[in-house]
Amino acid sequence: MPSKISRAYQKRLADGRLTPDPSQVPVVEALSRLEIELARKGPLGGLFGGLLGGPPEVRGVYLWGPPGRGKSILMDLFYACVPEPRKKRAHFHAFMARVHGLMRQWREGDAAAREAVFGQSKGDDPIAPVAALIASEARLLCFDELQVTDIADALILGRLFEALFEQKVVLAVTSNRAPDQLYLNGINRELFLPFVDLIEARCEVVSVAGARDWRLDRLMGDRVWFAPPDEAARAGFEALWADLKGEQEECPAHLKVLGRDVVIERTDGGLARATFAQLCGSALGPQDYLAIAERFQTLFVEDIPVLGAAKQQEARRFVTLIDALYEAGTRLVALAGAPPEALYRKGVGAFEFERTVSRLNEMAGAEWLARERA
Repeated sequence: MPSKISRAYQKRLADGRLTPDPSQVPVVEALSRLEIELARKGPLGGLFGGLLGGPPEVRGVYLWGPPGRGKSILMDLFYACVPEPRKKRAHFHAFMARVHGLMRQWREGDAAAREAVFGQSKGDDPIAPVAALIASEARLLCFDELQVTDIADALILGRLFEALFEQKVVLAVTSNRAPDQLYLNGINRELFLPFVDLIEARCEVVSVAGARDWRLDRLMGDRVWFAPPDEAARAGFEALWADLKGEQEECPAHLKVLGRDVVIERTDGGLARATFAQLCGSALGPQDYLAIAERFQTLFVEDIPVLGAAKQQEARRFVTLIDALYEAGTRLVALAGAPPEALYRKGVGAFEFERTVSRLNEMAGAEWLARERA
């Protein structure tokens, strides 16, 4: 009998909600296999399995490939279909933020506080109790956008997931990178390599290498600069965000920049959304904008005002933001008070702003949207 995800995928193809893509077939097959294995009941196979008891060992799935190939859509479908009752879905950055918070609670808590959260209190190393707590909450962990850029994450991942796998936790993961390309050229990468080995041993690695970028198709099928911000423009902006985001819940992203925590409140994997005031009305600088541009594939910026002479600082920051996005190849979707040419006509730097106008117009064109990221 076909798996639930296979039936749901075929129904969406028949309904026209998805378009046939040969590169997605092995993904659906891998997720179908995982769904079936998770649903199996009974002891481990063989004599020793029968004596030891416990669920059969299940190999997870690691999906990787360029953005826009349908990885998150298929993960949405799998998560909705898989009958495993103890399952959790999260962006990897949100998961790691929680792990660091739990580790801090263990280190700083007294015996009573540890018992209240973890059900145990002995020992100095937080990895085992944190893994036990996570495993008690979920047998299946589904992660979107696994990427490792923080040395603090890199140094604990191997030990953390070794402990999780010992607790029979199963992973379903999406990433833009193959496992052996994670944390490439990172500081002390040799300490991270056991995590790569674990992923390759405990997950079926599937490349999603289709030639078609579905998110790019959606962007190129619509405008990406919405102005003026009337009801129709706002509706188009919101519809494009909803289409690209899919069914996954938004979550905040924390970017470490020069020892500071830069928070983008509304994100979904490689998508981010913020207001002009949040990005350019506060004291952010070039390094902050570079971190945002490198972290996200597409940035939605809403409520970009027409800027007068009194807003020269905001205009300067906006120029710096656009420069960072342009150099990184990050796509921009904007809801603005006017076309780029009319945003900043008078004030200090208005002449130099013309270069930004040129870049904004280029960034709204099909040729620029289709180019590879830097």
